[in-house]
Amino acid sequence: MITVTASAVEAIRACMRDENRDPATAVLRVAVRGGGCSGLMYDLSFEDGPREDDEVVERDGIRIVVDKRSRLFLAGLTLDYTSGLNGRGFVFSNPNAKGTCGCGESFAV
Repeated sequence: MITVTASAVEAIRACMRDENRDPATAVLRVAVRGGGCSGLMYDLSFEDGPREDDEVVERDGIRIVVDKRSRLFLAGLTLDYTSGLNGRGFVFSNPNAKGTCGCGESFAV
């Protein structure tokens, strides 16, 4: 199970508005893909709805889905959003990550 902060929910909602996505039907997919300096990368994408084997997390009317394979790497993840002086964007706090690259875009388990 993943946790989604209030600031992440607001950022997701804003992105949905920007892409003309209806929160009643659209979902944000959080997945893990191979790649990056450390071997694995986070992947965020909007889809029209969940798939059969997805885990669905709902918070404040926003649905986030995680596929079966990615769940292994994302258990306990906290998805946050920051807009501080160091830039803005989604922040992944993953207790499964044993290392990350210098830019923070990829991780290793």
